Amino acid sequence: MAEKSVFHNKNLYFIFGVTLIAMMGVASITPAFPDIIRYFGISPQQVGWLIVAFTLPGIFLTPFTGILADRYGRKLVLVPSLFIFGLAGFACMFAPGFYALLALRFLQGVGASSLSSMNITLVGDLFEGKKRTAVMGYNASVLSIATASYPALGGVIAIFGWQYIFALPILAIPLGIWVMKGLNNPEPKNKAHLRSYFSRVWKTINQRTVWGLFAVNFILFLLLYGSYLTYFPLMMEKRLGADSSRIGLMMSLMSVTTAIMSSQLARMNRLLGQKRQLIIGCVFYMVASLLLIDANSYLMLGVAVIVFGFGHGITIPSIQNMLVGYAAINERAAFMSLNSMVLRGGQTFGPLMVGVFYALGGLEASFLSGAVMALLMMIIIFATVHVKSNTHKS
Repeated sequence: MAEKSVFHNKNLYFIFGVTLIAMMGVASITPAFPDIIRYFGISPQQVGWLIVAFTLPGIFLTPFTGILADRYGRKLVLVPSLFIFGLAGFACMFAPGFYALLALRFLQGVGASSLSSMNITLVGDLFEGKKRTAVMGYNASVLSIATASYPALGGVIAIFGWQYIFALPILAIPLGIWVMKGLNNPEPKNKAHLRSYFSRVWKTINQRTVWGLFAVNFILFLLLYGSYLTYFPLMMEKRLGADSSRIGLMMSLMSVTTAIMSSQLARMNRLLGQKRQLIIGCVFYMVASLLLIDANSYLMLGVAVIVFGFGHGITIPSIQNMLVGYAAINERAAFMSLNSMVLRGGQTFGPLMVGVFYALGGLEASFLSGAVMALLMMIIIFATVHVKSNTHKS
């Protein structure tokens, strides 16, 4: 009954829409990286700056967007963010050079800076208890469907020219109009002085488990955006001579697996418990990274990306579900925006850090670094994460 009532809540589809747009900024363009390298005559390390330029604004802006959303309302932040994302992303089609493309990606990242925290904040605002857990899993499935569809779609579009993949962000404009007119969400009533507000936010953050989850999220996105999203396409082209469409389809296989696993979050919570889920997810990440070191056939790659998808489908929604319950509605946007800032940090520094390993030891070293990061995540989870039995309601 709970799951049925969840899908009858029209606000759920606004959350799904924001999630779909939030994932578009990176997932749709990575299969075209080899084409972009050739077009602009840049190195594999330089192409990673297309991710860095997009994610960098989130490191600095996301906390401010969270504070604004807590003080003045979610829509005031969400709608302009969608418009900026759509217009700047579409303008990338017409970039005359690589540095102009980077500048437009930076501006698109300004629009994207709030999206990945606002969708999770809305889940916390609109749902609680078992419904919240179920919705978090469903939203993670939608996210994974996006990461499955965008590489495949981007890969096919890139066959006609890499520029055309930047037509996709314009979809954020009608979504922004739809959110403005139709989203029916509770808005925080923050009348307290800023000093009191920041004190409550800090009290929520300054807990051992929260710091541990933030650290795991940071390392996880170092792994995802460094080892996987940046160097996996280059590995497929180098070892198998794959074109952009095949790269996109193989990356989609991971996301389909993630979607299936994420949709079962509520069931996994009952069977395994949250901390055990996180440990199992890290084991999958490690195994997948080790497999990718020597993978030289489509069969081996398929096994590796499926295992990676298992880890992703378990870990991401579990962390989000744990974190969103720590804050009350009046501080939730700021709290989740700090988590988003942590993710942006991982997204930004992942390609740069793994790029160093790539320069030192090639593709093998870039995937070995992923296995080491998975081990480090396990250690942090064992040492810091304690599952709370009671969390804040909306």
